[in-house]
Amino acid sequence: MHKHIMSKAGLALAAFLALTPSAQADWKPTRPIELVVHTGPGAGSDVMGRALIAAIDDAKLSPVRIQIANKVGGGGATAASYLAGKKGDPHVIGLFTSVWITNPLVQQEANVSLRDLTPVGLMVVEPAMFVVRADSPFKTLPEFIEAAKAAPGKLKQSGGSPLARDALVRTVLQAKTGARWAFISFPSGGERISALLGGHVDAMVIEPAEAGELIRSGKIRAVAQIADARLPDFKDIPTLKEAGFDVANPPQSRGVVGPPDMAPDVLKYYEELVSKAAASPGWQKFIRDGLFEGKVLSPKETSAFLAKTENEVREILKEAGVKLVR
Repeated sequence: MHKHIMSKAGLALAAFLALTPSAQADWKPTRPIELVVHTGPGAGSDVMGRALIAAIDDAKLSPVRIQIANKVGGGGATAASYLAGKKGDPHVIGLFTSVWITNPLVQQEANVSLRDLTPVGLMVVEPAMFVVRADSPFKTLPEFIEAAKAAPGKLKQSGGSPLARDALVRTVLQAKTGARWAFISFPSGGERISALLGGHVDAMVIEPAEAGELIRSGKIRAVAQIADARLPDFKDIPTLKEAGFDVANPPQSRGVVGPPDMAPDVLKYYEELVSKAAASPGWQKFIRDGLFEGKVLSPKETSAFLAKTENEVREILKEAGVKLVR
């Protein structure tokens, strides 16, 4: 009798253990999901977030609604802090960019880094172009560099934040070549382009989608691509390395991250959602139209990518003489 009872108990336990992993793998959201972005409506992360939601909706990948939560401020610090405060919440995710790596290194108040959150998946790496006006005397990047060496500080580059990718490109090129040129910050992309076209600056770093239209209209000339390989749409333009400058390509990467302590079954759900969304027709069109590199990485791969990027950015900032707080 005792043996029989123990046998039934053992069977029950075995059945429970067998079902548990399956139950975990089948987690689904039960209320709307917040997708946190650090920019306002119409800006880069907001645009990408809405494109991601549209792709998910069109492919019917989510059983619940996903809505944008704009948490603007501190160059990503407000959004990162908001996510950190949602520890363990399975219905909140965020869209990170490279500025979420840079800002905690230099801003004391940006006290949440991507290491404090849960990487879900990298989705995009954005190439860039180093461009001059179409009537510029510089036909190549080496010509620009040589002119900057001959007249230190005379040439000017328009850009955004001194910590953004366009400024980091200047930093690595100056460190490699010894050339010196000025960096002029403007709050919006439109103002940066206007400064170049109006002759107020001599160069800028711009995203390929914007560059393509300006190249075709005969307003600017691209002299180098900030990418590991030439983009199909710009086969005649050399990469930095091909132009003779073997330097790090400061990446502009974007992807999905979750709050701290995301449960394994929840992480698995979002990993699969990101993977399916990245393969959807709507997202593939977004990648093509934006001339992005769709680079989908798993949570583990994303974590390694972010750690490598942080180390690279840290070294670039040190070269630039920027004071690091972490």
